[in-house]
Amino acid sequence: MTVLSLDQRNESSVSERATVSRKLWVAQAVAAGLLAGGIAGVTVAPAWADAPVPAVVSTGQSTEPSADPATLAKAAAAEEARNYVLRLAKSRLPAEIRTSAWNALRNSRGDEAIAEWIAPGGGYDYAKKRLRDTRARNKAFCERVVQTHTVGFSPEVRAAAARALKGTDADRAAFVKTGYAQAQQRDRATREANEQHRLEVAAKDREFVRALAENDPGAQVRVAAQWALRPGATDTDVAEFFGYGWVTGATLDLEEHRLRTADAEQVRHQALSRLIEQAETAEAAVKGAADTAKARAEAERAWRAVAEHAGAAQKAWQAEQAAAMAQAENWKKVAQLAKDAADEIWKNIADPAEATEESWAKEQADAVETAKFWQDMYDRAQAAESRVKG
Repeated sequence: MTVLSLDQRNESSVSERATVSRKLWVAQAVAAGLLAGGIAGVTVAPAWADAPVPAVVSTGQSTEPSADPATLAKAAAAEEARNYVLRLAKSRLPAEIRTSAWNALRNSRGDEAIAEWIAPGGGYDYAKKRLRDTRARNKAFCERVVQTHTVGFSPEVRAAAARALKGTDADRAAFVKTGYAQAQQRDRATREANEQHRLEVAAKDREFVRALAENDPGAQVRVAAQWALRPGATDTDVAEFFGYGWVTGATLDLEEHRLRTADAEQVRHQALSRLIEQAETAEAAVKGAADTAKARAEAERAWRAVAEHAGAAQKAWQAEQAAAMAQAENWKKVAQLAKDAADEIWKNIADPAEATEESWAKEQADAVETAKFWQDMYDRAQAAESRVKG
């Protein structure tokens, strides 16, 4: 799919001004987000994204093995926070989030800028707020239609959505309100009038959709399947489920997963930074404390809180890994079924099934790596807790 490069031409100019105040930086991120024209579900990086991202900016404290464990834990947390933002910048999340993430990564203030971006009310929250804007939602809908409606099955819908994307906010609003439904009717009329485009729905196909409606691991796929089998639905509805409803539901499931895990990890990093600061302060207070035993107990509790937080995060990511694996395996089976099926109706899901399997496999791999970080942080915190016991 060809992706317009308007965002690429504008984001580089935004990055050049990234050293100014946070207020201006946020405004630039919003402006770049408005110009970002990537298709939803397609990774689009700014033109300067291939340039090396600055290494984690030093906080002025040594991160060599001789440094104290609290400093090393802070450095590890800062590095993972940067990795988290980099994953979002390279992800298939909406352009508003990706562009804002790239700006944070290119900011000369390094870890400070990353921390601000993750913090409540920072760049991530501002980008999420932009997603709720009606214009952004209309654009996302048009992008999703282009991604999920093929020229072969829905030429009128695909063309109308593409025109709306190249048009104005008003054009996109009109497509969402009436244009999509009108183009759908034109495609249906063409399929019904053309014998070559008619798709016969066998009883086994309908039963397969019924099974998806009840058991598919994706909530949005289940909803799409249920709609195809709703009271009064016809073979046309089932054919359209295979034609675009199935992949649309799958795309929404992926989008929901990515946003949900990104949101959760933002909150986890906020808490981790706070807990490590508290543990570091509590440990430092042990030296010269009037009541050493009490001070040590406070430091132990503080590091235990870090360990508990990291342990819970690791378990959450292990669950995400299992869920992504189940989705990948499910779509692998669907892809194979589509290849083996003689029915014409199955041809429309073959390529999307393979692409969706690959997407979930990547989500699984990312979950594995993130869980490793939280395991490492758990081990660090437990070691620190044992150390302060004396």
